This record gives sequence, C-alpha cells and structure tokens, in this order.
Amino acid sequence: METYTKSKTFEDVVAWQKAHIFVLAVYKTTKIFPKDEIFGLTSQLKRAAVSIAANIAEGLKKTGEKDKLRFLNIAQGSLEECRYYLILARDIEYITNNDYEELKNQSNSASYMLNSYSKAIRETIK
Repeated sequence: METYTKSKTFEDVVAWQKAHIFVLAVYKTTKIFPKDEIFGLTSQLKRAAVSIAANIAEGLKKTGEKDKLRFLNIAQGSLEECRYYLILARDIEYITNNDYEELKNQSNSASYMLNSYSKAIRETIK
C-alpha cells in the first residue's frame, strides 16, 4: 500500500490531477448542451465538477487530518452528483453513450484516487 506523504501543493495530489482532467472534459462536453440548459443542467454539472477539484485543493491546506478528510468527503459527494448528471445527460440525449462512457471512466479514475488518498490519510490517524 502506498504511504501517505504530505504534498506541497494541491497540484501534486494525483486525486486532484484526475479531478482536474474530469473538469476539463465536463467543460468541453457541456459546450454541446442546448442553450436553454445554460442555467440548468449545464451549470449544475460544471459547478459539481469544479467542486471536486476545489475541495481537494482546499482540504490539502487544512491543518488537521480529520478536517482534510471532511473536504475529501465533500469532493466525493460532488463526484457522485456529477455521476447522476451524466446519466441524466445521456438519458435525455445531450451526450452519446460513447461520451458518457468516457466521462464515466474519468470520474471513476478520479473517485478511485480520491478514495485511495482518503484511506491513506485515515491510516495516519489510527
């Protein structure tokens, strides 16, 4: 198992890197959403995606490990929110099945790294 080491910046955190890649893909994908969704699904999906990476970044600078974990948990909640929005976007045919699968894989990768990072932090407070 990988040992948890304190990162110097959030950009060093692999979970943040994966989340950022996901955010960029969400922004690219939502460009094709109908214009009447700009304040609806488009906005909700973008905000939730940005929240993933932002909470990882914010949590990194928290001094206590439990506080870090709280922000990582919020990030995971935002990731789950995105997963629903992607299912909705696919089901109402704003995105293709291929686009959905690509975004799902990216979200799964971010989720895996986020869970690993959280687990490593939890191990340090046992």
